[in-house]
Amino acid sequence: MQAYKAIHGDQAQGLLEILSRWGPLTTIVFSGGSVFEFKGAFPEGSVAEGFYNFGHSGSGGFQGHLNLKLVQSITFQDKPHRGKQSYAFVFRDKGHECIFKIFLGRDENGVLIPKQVEDFKEMQEQAMVFETEQMEQSNAR
Repeated sequence: MQAYKAIHGDQAQGLLEILSRWGPLTTIVFSGGSVFEFKGAFPEGSVAEGFYNFGHSGSGGFQGHLNLKLVQSITFQDKPHRGKQSYAFVFRDKGHECIFKIFLGRDENGVLIPKQVEDFKEMQEQAMVFETEQMEQSNAR
């Protein structure tokens, strides 16, 4: 059984609202064997008909509609990627599959933004430890 730190999916909207104020981030979406990447501030959004609709303020950039009911958990990814430390919020569905990831931003020299790292670690510290079986049991609810 795998243990990991996570926050419950019902906190997705609140987290996205916070992240829209963090500055540059990298959002990665996996779909059909492809990877789509957006670098920039995560856009502000609002809820309508169960979806978190973001990026529709006319400013261009990343836009979308997240079905909040399908986010079961948000795990904390804290591991090296291509030789550099990286951190990401991983939005997962009821099957524990990745819906998308939001990585912390880097400056023009490729250095992680210190305030983002500090805030990420604080959230990670406060998150609950789940085991895969526990998350599956909460799926039944």
